[in-house]
Amino acid sequence: MPKSVKICLAAVIVVFVISVIATLVILSPKDEKSAVYVEILRDNEVVCTLDPAVETDRTFRIECENGWNEITVKDGKICVSDADCPDRTCVKSGYLRHEHLPVVCLPHRLVIRFAEDDES
Repeated sequence: MPKSVKICLAAVIVVFVISVIATLVILSPKDEKSAVYVEILRDNEVVCTLDPAVETDRTFRIECENGWNEITVKDGKICVSDADCPDRTCVKSGYLRHEHLPVVCLPHRLVIRFAEDDES
């Protein structure tokens, strides 16, 4: 194998390893010691703010003029467990896991996300 091919292959491997490490760092869960609040927004207005870690396991419904979303808080996690929207992408999204990946229901204009830190 020519030297230039080896150098190119090594460069690709290095870029791949750095990308994997960066992804793991970015997607790593938040520090367990800090309080993590979740906001539920509809039409970009906060409907509810809660701390899933201290919230009791429950299911509640958020209704709008064109439908509803059923929100479940269980074992310190939150998700859309049911909805009457046509594609049900919000239900398929599962539990809210990361600050950069909110749970979104476009037909009902509903967003579940980690609360933004006001201390910045």
